[in-house]
Amino acid sequence: MLSVGLTGGIASGKSSVMRLLQEHGAITFSADEAARAILAPNGSVLTQIRQAFGENVLHPDGTLNRSQLASIVFSDPEARQTLNQITHPPILRLLSAQIESVHYELTPQSIVVTEMPLLYEDHLEHWFDRVVVVTSNEAKCLSRLQERNKLTPEQAKQRLQAQLPLQEKTARADIVIENNSDYPALVQATQRLWYTLQGLLAQKSFEI
Repeated sequence: MLSVGLTGGIASGKSSVMRLLQEHGAITFSADEAARAILAPNGSVLTQIRQAFGENVLHPDGTLNRSQLASIVFSDPEARQTLNQITHPPILRLLSAQIESVHYELTPQSIVVTEMPLLYEDHLEHWFDRVVVVTSNEAKCLSRLQERNKLTPEQAKQRLQAQLPLQEKTARADIVIENNSDYPALVQATQRLWYTLQGLLAQKSFEI
């Protein structure tokens, strides 16, 4: 089995690469999906968020008002740190349990890809055999963020600057995927990545 961490900058195209790898046959997990799972209404995590940031971060039905919370934490590093301290431990526990639950059911030929936006920020390189970073230039990331999240240019820039600089992530990566062109180009790049991962898996199996 080959365990791969998938990370990169915000709006760089990580989720698209993960979906394409899944189509090729990868077993995939996502920190973003784990985050959504732990934020159930009336759950302990959402209760801690409400206590830390106030009732305004919840909708009337008790679900998380993501845009309201984002407006707080992306303009205040201390608030962002508080949120991370609340959410990261349960997210990582859930991800670890999900991965462990399928570990013994996988064949030796399995490639397991975990999308984790804050992989380097949380110092989780040791979870994986290889780390793949999806990169895109700042202008494209800002444009995608504004369109996808309906943000102003200033809000988009705040979110981009809240993460580890993309140059540092690419410098630490085992493999880098550039996403500066169109979707067909990303499809081709991901196919090449899949062949590379298959080669690494074969090499790992041979060494064992």
